[in-house]
Amino acid sequence: MTKLRQAGDYHMPIVDRGTRPGTVLRIILLAIVLTGSAVAFVVFKNQLENEIVLGILGVLAMVGIFFLVSSVIGFIEVMPQSRPDELARAFLDGHQDGTLVTDRKGRIIYANAAYGALTGATKSTDIQSLETILSRNREATEAIYRLTNGLHEGKPGHEEFRLLKPLRPSGGPAGSGAHWFRLKARVLPLEDGERNPLYIWQISDITSERDDQERFFKELQNAIDYLDHAPAGFFSAGRKGEIFYVNATLADWLGLDLTKFQPGSMTIADLVAGEGLALVQSVQAEPGLKKTKTLDLDLRKANGQSFAVRMVHRVSSTRDGAPGESRTIVLARSSDDESDQSASIAAMRFTRFFNNTPMAIASVDGDGRILRTNAPFLKLFSAVVSQDDMEHGALLEAVVHQSERSRLHEALDAAKDRQGDIAPIDSLHPTDEARHFRFYVNAVIDQSDQAPEEAAIVYAVEITEQKALETQMAQTQKMNAVGTLAGGIAHDFNNVLTAILLSSDHLLLSARPSDASFADLMEIKRNANRAAVLVRQLLAFSRKQTMRPTVLSMTDVVGDLRMLVDRMTGTNVKLEVDYGRDLWPVRTDLGQFEQVVLNLAVNARDAMPHGGVITLRTRNLPAADVAALNRRDLPEDDYVMIEVSDQGTGIPPEILDKIFEPFFTTKEVGKGTGLGLSMVYGIIKQSGGYIYPESEMGKGTTFRILLPRYVEEEQPAGAGGEAALAVPLLKAPAKPEEPADLTGNSAVVLLVEDEEAVRRGGKRMLETRGYTVHEAGSGVEALEIMEELGGAVDIVVSDVVMPEMDGPTLLREIRKTYPDLKFIFVSGYAEDAFARNLPADAKFGFLSKPFSLKQLAVAVREMLDS
Repeated sequence: MTKLRQAGDYHMPIVDRGTRPGTVLRIILLAIVLTGSAVAFVVFKNQLENEIVLGILGVLAMVGIFFLVSSVIGFIEVMPQSRPDELARAFLDGHQDGTLVTDRKGRIIYANAAYGALTGATKSTDIQSLETILSRNREATEAIYRLTNGLHEGKPGHEEFRLLKPLRPSGGPAGSGAHWFRLKARVLPLEDGERNPLYIWQISDITSERDDQERFFKELQNAIDYLDHAPAGFFSAGRKGEIFYVNATLADWLGLDLTKFQPGSMTIADLVAGEGLALVQSVQAEPGLKKTKTLDLDLRKANGQSFAVRMVHRVSSTRDGAPGESRTIVLARSSDDESDQSASIAAMRFTRFFNNTPMAIASVDGDGRILRTNAPFLKLFSAVVSQDDMEHGALLEAVVHQSERSRLHEALDAAKDRQGDIAPIDSLHPTDEARHFRFYVNAVIDQSDQAPEEAAIVYAVEITEQKALETQMAQTQKMNAVGTLAGGIAHDFNNVLTAILLSSDHLLLSARPSDASFADLMEIKRNANRAAVLVRQLLAFSRKQTMRPTVLSMTDVVGDLRMLVDRMTGTNVKLEVDYGRDLWPVRTDLGQFEQVVLNLAVNARDAMPHGGVITLRTRNLPAADVAALNRRDLPEDDYVMIEVSDQGTGIPPEILDKIFEPFFTTKEVGKGTGLGLSMVYGIIKQSGGYIYPESEMGKGTTFRILLPRYVEEEQPAGAGGEAALAVPLLKAPAKPEEPADLTGNSAVVLLVEDEEAVRRGGKRMLETRGYTVHEAGSGVEALEIMEELGGAVDIVVSDVVMPEMDGPTLLREIRKTYPDLKFIFVSGYAEDAFARNLPADAKFGFLSKPFSLKQLAVAVREMLDS
């Protein structure tokens, strides 16, 4: 057991751990030396003649002699002079922490003097284990329990606990009252594996350390309270501008609830109003340094209102130049009292207005050096000149495109001469030619004392959007003008073609194939039909062609077209189709849209003379994804997108805006009319859609078609009390099969047409079919004939555009007296161009010009039989 010494000096009993390795080594060496000496003596005595044995034994003799001599002079220590156990015991005896060594069962093996002094033990019989001493304190007992369990598992640990009184019963130098203690425990493994390890416990009084910590935390809390309620605002931010701390003063100004504030939940961009963020971002420190700058700007309250402040903004930078954390003090707040017109408040308000104007402003001297700028200027041109560049005399010409710098110098020279009415300068951005700016240079007539070197004030406004709108407007006006011209020509040309077709049909009725003139008549009709195709393409471009829109699924349409497109593109061109999933329905004319796809496919084939791949791709384009296309004229709505892509030669950028114009073509003479893409453009536009080409020289072209998603609209409830769906615009859909009997059967037809050739030809053709035909040159004349006949007319065939009274007006007037009279409109324009001016319940047929005798007979017969 423990042996108690004077003054509480306790020692660990010496534990027999066996002979140490150093002692054994010395004994072995000594044995080798003695053996070598003895053998050497015998060898020399017997004078062996074997040279090898003599050599070996000679070496051993030398080693023995060396060891003996070294031992005598102390060079080699044969026996130890001190034991490490004594050094360890001396270290533990003098340790300032109370140290206790126990075995696994808690029996005390050793206790040092500090442990005796801490627990009040004066002799060995007074020493008690920690478990016994602390058994009355629940917190301490739980700590010992946790540490003991950890020691059993070979894990060290430490605990801190509080006692209401010191361990020493009398209190002693430590005084009375509550005390804090730190208890450490670790395992002391023994070299002998068969013996159980010992546990070392170290306990120390940390009351003074805890008192120091409490004083520090109190002082820190006082400092935080002072910072929170200081008369100035304060916030700190991270590298990306995320705000980690806002004091109570600034939070009160901003209207923030600190109880709900989460560090990093807001950024400086959320805090700063107007263009002040550009000022904040302009403060940048050199690598590894810090920079402080005073800024006048606006802060944004939680309710959206703003107020002016002056801030001291300090930023740091890492060694590699990356932005670091920032600390910002809001020194002043503008007064709400309108009577407070002090100079500092007035200057702050001017700075606020100066930085929040939508125009970029800079003042320059006579040499064009920038003296001062506002926040929008820094925002627009931060990629060209920084705040540091301006502080070191950056030139204004740096923000102007090189092609316009001579004009800028002329304007600055005029400003130095105090000239007025200096013409503005339109310039591209020096590094981004997609952006346009307009610069206004104004001379400074009266220099101020604060800036006597000022020569001019320069205002800059970005006009990129304006330039784009101007270009788009010019293109739209050009296309509309060409479309109006094409539509007018097509309308008049249709009347000529109708007369030619009707006359050729009349002559063909009386001609036989063997006649010499038969071939010429067929050639006339064939070329008239070719001209009619061109007219339809012009009408398609001008969006005045006849369309029969129906609700379609693009998956079905593209699937049906796949085989036809594959045959038209040839063998060296491969067609790939990428179908979108769950496509929305669209509403367009099936036949017209097929012409669109076929035309684009043929153009793609011609762009790949050596073969390649044509890709048809469909997908839905939600309204949320429209903005990503960066098309200003495209409303945010749901669309179905159809793409036709090739791997051809591409379209040069300088002609990309002209490809939809009528008669514009890059093909050789005789290989194209230049109306194909014009027709495509008109059909898509008349369907309410959009088409955009994208091309890269040498890589191919993509035409992207966007058709609006069709949504069924509920109409007011009808007679049945249930809502009806929207019906197609055209009221007389085409029949799949034409009538077998095209004769008139003495039916009476009133033919109304202002073109005499068309009227005469139509009358003659209908009479050959057995109809009784009355003709009128205008709507007024038609009403007079109806009155003369007493309404004995079976059907009216009328042109739409006529003098005095047009076709729609004639229909309304006739239906007043004869509501059931059948009516057919004939026009070179689209049906919806005039149908929208008629009542919603108006029923009529439609025949587009130019038409043949057969088409006229079929239309009349269908309407009579309907």
